[in-house]
Amino acid sequence: MKLNDVKKMVMRVLVPGVSGVSVLLIAGLVCGLTLIFIVNGAPHMSWEFLTTAPREGMTEGGILPAIIGTFLLVLIMSVAGVPIGTVTAIFMSEYVAQDSFVVKSIRFAVNTLAGIPSIVFGLFGLGFFVQFVGSGMDSALGHGIIKWGQPNILWASLTMAVLTLPVVIVSVEEAIRTVPRELREASLALGATRLETIIKVVLPGCSTGILTGTILAISRGAGEVAPILFTGAAYFLPHLPSSLSDQFMNLGYHVYIMSTQSSNVDATKGIQYATTLVLLLLTFVFNISAILLRFHIRKKSFA
Repeated sequence: MKLNDVKKMVMRVLVPGVSGVSVLLIAGLVCGLTLIFIVNGAPHMSWEFLTTAPREGMTEGGILPAIIGTFLLVLIMSVAGVPIGTVTAIFMSEYVAQDSFVVKSIRFAVNTLAGIPSIVFGLFGLGFFVQFVGSGMDSALGHGIIKWGQPNILWASLTMAVLTLPVVIVSVEEAIRTVPRELREASLALGATRLETIIKVVLPGCSTGILTGTILAISRGAGEVAPILFTGAAYFLPHLPSSLSDQFMNLGYHVYIMSTQSSNVDATKGIQYATTLVLLLLTFVFNISAILLRFHIRKKSFA
């Protein structure tokens, strides 16, 4: 048997084996962590825990303000970030040459943003959105009080939108590349403008990629804590935000506070596990909803 044949045989056995072990390790780690949270958190789950506000000391009460705050954060973040990321990806793919200075500059900025620590985004949100934009709005509107020049749910959501922009841009750009060039050329040959071609041909063809970017953005945004430390998250807020200028509670930040700042950390361990379990379930709900919508769109496209 030749040496090349031996190498091919080894690679045929080694590559699938290493890949299989890696998959089993990742799946085992995810299942193990989930099982730990279920075993330790499920006994503390109740209707009261999900529908009431925390009490002073946070060793009693529920997490309803944190659930609503996290939901609003993810919703506003998606509404603000996904359209901007999609438009940026379309501009890079459809309007500018790939070797142009503009595309290279945007791609460099996207890669740089993807590698910046999340705490830096929090400081950016504090300096730009809170102190610059918010204070400027207060001065321009003449409120006489500090309304927008302080941390709130809007600035926290916009900070998270900036954080997740690279994920959305890369996902949508990759999806746009899967749309055959012949479809664009046929649309233009029939008299459609470039904008009409993008709206009626490109966007329907890459809609599943846009939803994939949304899923990835939600998965990251729902669990991030550092960017919202300075831009809107509250330590203890036993009521729901009534406007975009209000602070809010967040499930991830709530777990962090209970594990580090609580007056009795041991008494809050059950609540920490239960809150983490709720955060996981909320993230799963967001992801599954987007996946089902993506499956429905894909099925409808091939019907």
